[in-house]
Amino acid sequence: MALKITVDPDAAEPPYEQIRARIADRARSGELPVGFKLPTVRGLAEELGLAANTVAKAYRALETDGVIETRGRNGTFVAAPGDTAAREAAAAAAAFAARAHRLGLDHESARAAAEEALRAAYG
Repeated sequence: MALKITVDPDAAEPPYEQIRARIADRARSGELPVGFKLPTVRGLAEELGLAANTVAKAYRALETDGVIETRGRNGTFVAAPGDTAAREAAAAAAAFAARAHRLGLDHESARAAAEEALRAAYG
């Protein structure tokens, strides 16, 4: 199985975000199974005709999101879903709640701000 992704140079999204989104979507849908070995940063950059730093930025974002994991010299693999994403979401929610409280927002105003941000992100 090959990764087979494309990047549209004319798209509004920057190339690293296109790479991040395509890999994340395919991993979450199961099209890329847990344990699937991704190409090296240099390999994917050459395949896509992009700078290695562009692919590295996408891989870093995917790793931060818990979609992929790097195993040193063994390579980069699709990670098992669940725990990492849930922990990251809980930490982000706690940080938001603490910040909203420090800003003096009441419960309902903080909830409204969070709901608006979710609508903006999810459509």
